[in-house]
Amino acid sequence: MADTAAQVATAHASVADVRPSHDVKAPPNYDLNEDERETYHGLVLPTEEEKATLRRVAGKMPASCYYLCAVEFAERASYYGCNQVYKNFIRAPLPLDGNGSGAVGSPNSEYTAGALGRGTVVATAMTEAFKFLAYALPVFFGWLADTKYGRFRMICQGVAICGVAHIIMIISAIPSVLQSGNAIGPFAFSLYLLSIGAAQFKPNITPTVMDQSPHKVAHVITDANGERVIVDPEDSLNSVMLWFYLLINVGAMFGIPTTYLARLVGYWAAYLIPTIIYLMLPPLLWYLNPRLIKQPAGGSDLGNVFKVLGDALRHGGITSIGRKGFWDAAKPSVRRAAGSTKEYGYDDDFINDVRRTFQASGIFCFLPIFFINDGALGAAANALTAGMKTDGIPNDLLDNLNPVAIVVCTPLVNHVLYPFLRKKGIKWGPISKMTFGFALCTIGSCVYPILQHYVYKTSPCGYNATTCAEIVAKGEPSLSTVPISLYAIPVIIGAIAEIFVNVTAYGIAYSRSPKNMKGLVSSINLFMMAISAAIGLATAPVIQDPYLTWAFAGPTIAGAVMTVIFWFTFRHIDKEEFVINTGFGDMKRDSDQESNAEVGGVVTKGVSVEEKKAAAVSELPTIPSGEKK
Repeated sequence: MADTAAQVATAHASVADVRPSHDVKAPPNYDLNEDERETYHGLVLPTEEEKATLRRVAGKMPASCYYLCAVEFAERASYYGCNQVYKNFIRAPLPLDGNGSGAVGSPNSEYTAGALGRGTVVATAMTEAFKFLAYALPVFFGWLADTKYGRFRMICQGVAICGVAHIIMIISAIPSVLQSGNAIGPFAFSLYLLSIGAAQFKPNITPTVMDQSPHKVAHVITDANGERVIVDPEDSLNSVMLWFYLLINVGAMFGIPTTYLARLVGYWAAYLIPTIIYLMLPPLLWYLNPRLIKQPAGGSDLGNVFKVLGDALRHGGITSIGRKGFWDAAKPSVRRAAGSTKEYGYDDDFINDVRRTFQASGIFCFLPIFFINDGALGAAANALTAGMKTDGIPNDLLDNLNPVAIVVCTPLVNHVLYPFLRKKGIKWGPISKMTFGFALCTIGSCVYPILQHYVYKTSPCGYNATTCAEIVAKGEPSLSTVPISLYAIPVIIGAIAEIFVNVTAYGIAYSRSPKNMKGLVSSINLFMMAISAAIGLATAPVIQDPYLTWAFAGPTIAGAVMTVIFWFTFRHIDKEEFVINTGFGDMKRDSDQESNAEVGGVVTKGVSVEEKKAAAVSELPTIPSGEKK
C-alpha cells in the first residue's frame, strides 16, 4: 500500500505558550470554496443535514500505520510468547520424569512443565508484580515522551532494554542453571527489566500509530461509485486500530508454540523463539524512522491541567464536580468577564480538552474489573486448569484461544459488522461498544466459578485439586474428570469482549486528551491494567485451594454491577462529535529536507511553512471505493 500521508510542517511551542486545541503558528485554515461550502485545509466540511443523512466511511490510512502495526506484532509476540509460560515456570517444580530443563518426560505425562517450584502464591505475586510494573511505569514514560524525548525515541529505548532482558531470561532457563537452584535470581532480574522496557514502548506506540492519520476532521467526498459520503475520523482510526489489535493477538498466539516447547523441550527453547522474533524490531524501526509523521516533544500540558482543575474547584466548588458547568467556571473568558486580570497559559478550547480528558479517565476507571474477569484474578485460572482432565494437553495451552478468537473475529467486526451498521445509518458510539463488551465479559466470567466448583467436586483430592499430582502416589489418578475443553468457553467470550472494549479505549485515550498529553493519557489507560495487577497481588494469599471458587465469583458479581453503572454514567458521550485536536500543523516527518529535525527541534531550512502546508493539502488522500479494504 502506498504511503499517502501528507507532508506537513513542524510547529514548536514551549510550555509557557498558550495551549489551544490547534497550532497557534498554523491556525485552522477554515474558508469557503467556490460553491460557498465551508472547508478546512481544502476539505469540504459536512453540513448538519449531511451529518444526519450521508453514510459515514473509514478513510484510507497511510502505509506507515500498518508498518507500525508490524512493530507492535513483533514486540507483543516476544512479550506474550514468554508471558504465557511464566506461571508454570515459577509455580511448578522440575517434573520428576523430566529432562532437567523444565519439560516433562513424555507428551502424555500427568505432570505439568515447571522449573522453580515456588507455588501458586509466589507465581501470582511475581507475575502480577511484573504486570503491575509493565502497566504502571508507562505513566512516567508517557509523560517523559510528551515533555522531553518524543514518542519514537522512547519506543527505541524500550526495544533496546527488552532485548537485553530476553537474553538474560534465556540464560536463566539453561538446564545447568535450573538444576543449580540459582535460576530465580537472573530470571527475576530479566522479568522486571522486561517490564521496564515494555513500559517505555507501550504508551507511545498507540498514539504514534494514530498520529499518522491524515483524517483530522469529518469531510465530504464523492466515492468511485458516485455516492457522497462522509469520511469519519473516528471510523478511520477505529479501522486501523482494529488491525493493530489483531496483530497484537497474532503475536500473542506465539504462546501456543512456547507452551509446547516448554512442555516437550524445555524453557530455554520457549524463551529463545520469542527472542528471535524480537530481532525484527531494530531493522524495522530503522526503516520507519525517516518515514514517520511525529509529534515532537514540546512540553507537557499537565501543569496547565492542574491549574484548570484548581480554578474549576475554586470558583465552582467541590459540590459541583460532575455537574454541568463545572469546567466552564475555569474558562479564561469566563474569568475575565468576572473581572480577573490574570494571564492564562491556555484558551477556552483547552478547557474542553481537559473536560474530555477527565471524562476519559473516569471511563478508564471501570477497566480493572473487566481485565480481572477477562482471564481471572491472578493465577486463579492457571490453578483451575492444573486440576482439570487434560489428556496430555499443556494446562496453559487453552489460554491461547484468547488471541486466536480475536484474530478470527476482528476482521468480521471490522469488515462486516461495523460497515453494516454504517450502511444502515446506525451510529454505535464508544460507550455502547464498551458497555456491550463489559456485559459480554461478565457473561463469560460466570463460567469460571461453575467449572471450579465441579473440579473440586470430582477431583481425587477434593478441595486440594490444584496440587493433587504432588499429593497422590506416583501413577495414581490426580486430575478431575472435568475436561479442560470447557475452559475454552470463558476464554473465547472474553476475547470477543476485548475487541469492543480495548480497541475503543485506544481511541478514547487519543481523542479525548490535549495534544501534548496523548502519551500520558494513553498510559493512564494502561495503568488500569496495573490496578488489576495490584488487586491480584493483594489477593495472592487466597488464590489457592480451597478458595478458588470465590476468587472467580467475586469479580464476576462486581463486573455485572459495574456494567450497569458505566452505561448510565457515560451514555451521553455517544451523542458527542468525535474530535481529533492535533491538526495539520502539529506533525512532521524526518524525511526529505526535514531529516533529523526531531533531535535538534529545528524547522527545516529551504522549505517554507507555506509551501509545506500547500503540499499537505494537495497530497491529502481520497477514498477510491468508499471503504478501506
